[in-house]
Amino acid sequence: MVLIILAGVGAGAINSLVGSGTLITFPTLVTLGFAPLTATISNAIGLVAGGISSTWAYRRELGGQWARLRWQIPGSLLGAVLGAYLLLHLPESVFNRIVPALLIGALVLVVVGPRIQSLAQRRAVAAGRSVDQLSDGRLAALALGTFAVGVYGGYFAAAQGILLIGVMGVLLPESMQRMNAAKNLLVLIVNVVAAAAYVATAFDRISWPAAGLIAVGSLIGGYLGGHYGRRLSPNALRAVILVVGLIGLYRLMAV
Repeated sequence: MVLIILAGVGAGAINSLVGSGTLITFPTLVTLGFAPLTATISNAIGLVAGGISSTWAYRRELGGQWARLRWQIPGSLLGAVLGAYLLLHLPESVFNRIVPALLIGALVLVVVGPRIQSLAQRRAVAAGRSVDQLSDGRLAALALGTFAVGVYGGYFAAAQGILLIGVMGVLLPESMQRMNAAKNLLVLIVNVVAAAAYVATAFDRISWPAAGLIAVGSLIGGYLGGHYGRRLSPNALRAVILVVGLIGLYRLMAV
């Protein structure tokens, strides 16, 4: 119980800043003996609380972004529905085969995350334009990219925040903090939709004690990450994610 709560705190804080907290909670649950599908579903439900606290902590940075977010939010909603549908309707054996590859891909994203964020910062240098000046083509590409990340997040949530930062960094003239605020909101939407789908259709596969412990931890972690986590070293956070993720990957491959 203590390990799951601590994992939830770490995941909430990391999701608020980096967007890879699932790589702490998911491998922790798997390492403790939960089936991969149960771990994914329970983890997604638990992390909703952390998404709420981190989005609230970044609420000021959301100001002035709603003209663009009204295009992105439907993409996240529809993508999450499709991703959750795939998770619940594909055979569990398919998920057990796919999830190690997804976990490896997410860990790779954590490693290259600094480069993605560096690209986003260079793009933000040209921030003399407002969101309303984006072309229709760029808005369409942004909505499509957000949808694709939503599908990924509804199926397997790890590193969807980094993917969103990458998509927005390429297409938007925004600062990192403002993109991070938008990322927190969009990831929260994906997790809420996915969690609702899991509760409605896979109630018997949820570990409610694990989901509740993660919710408590992530609620605290999301608040702390949003308010104080910017002082921490991103490299230290990524090191923790990599270590725990590799342990979980080893556990998955050994099953």
